[in-house]
Amino acid sequence: MNPFATLSSTIPEAFFQSFVVVMLLLVVFGTIIDVLHKKSAQFFFDNAQKAKEARVRSLDSAQVGSIAVQTVAVDVLTSAEFCNPKRRLAHLLTMYGFVCFVVATFILVFFYPTSVASTPLVWPLLWHVGALMVCIGGFWFWFFIRVDVAAEGNRWYRVVRADLFILSLLATTLFALLWSISQANGLNGWSTIFLGLFILSSVVLFGGVLWSKFAHMFFKPAAAFQKRIAKADGSLDNLPKPADRTDPADRDRHSMELLKDAPLNMGLGIKREKPQHF
Repeated sequence: MNPFATLSSTIPEAFFQSFVVVMLLLVVFGTIIDVLHKKSAQFFFDNAQKAKEARVRSLDSAQVGSIAVQTVAVDVLTSAEFCNPKRRLAHLLTMYGFVCFVVATFILVFFYPTSVASTPLVWPLLWHVGALMVCIGGFWFWFFIRVDVAAEGNRWYRVVRADLFILSLLATTLFALLWSISQANGLNGWSTIFLGLFILSSVVLFGGVLWSKFAHMFFKPAAAFQKRIAKADGSLDNLPKPADRTDPADRDRHSMELLKDAPLNMGLGIKREKPQHF
């Protein structure tokens, strides 16, 4: 069932359409202000220019295109940078759920805002499934995976400003589901309450870009692409070349004296045990 179509009998469809546009503008302007305030773009381009000057080999357009495809396929679509499989799965659930929820919301609000036009089943289903995926991935992360909870032993209810994004995202999708369920079951009082909370949490989510981690989803693919470029052209993000103990020149350096006769494979090290409340 399309909850927005049912709601159109009491609230004009123009309200939610205008609301979605305002939320989009808040994200755009919030991201721009965030970039100007933190000088993220300036830092990124300055770093890229330094890396360009330090490169030891040039890449042709085919190689750059291949790296771009790898970045999208590995770093963006599958989040392969997460070594922890649970963290990776929780992230993918949240990411794809959010994308499904946002796309379905746009389609339902602008193309099927009233009950006059029959809504294809796929869009309400995608809306509900997307919200549910966000809740599963997000609450899993919040209660069990966060490093300050899993490793440092802090309580799950310890909240800092960096948590604004995940908490507002969870609130938005949770209240959206509760609003739809209460509306479908004729619980008008609860439906009104959850609708108000859904709208409020959405304003916090999309209006709080400047104070949350929302904008990082736009910078992350660019940073991952630049990292792959730096590795391919040898600039290594202006970092020293990693030591190779199979190379006699590296093995005989003074700084490598203690490791000179050590085995190349030294085991799992700090990865031997999962950190717990250190």
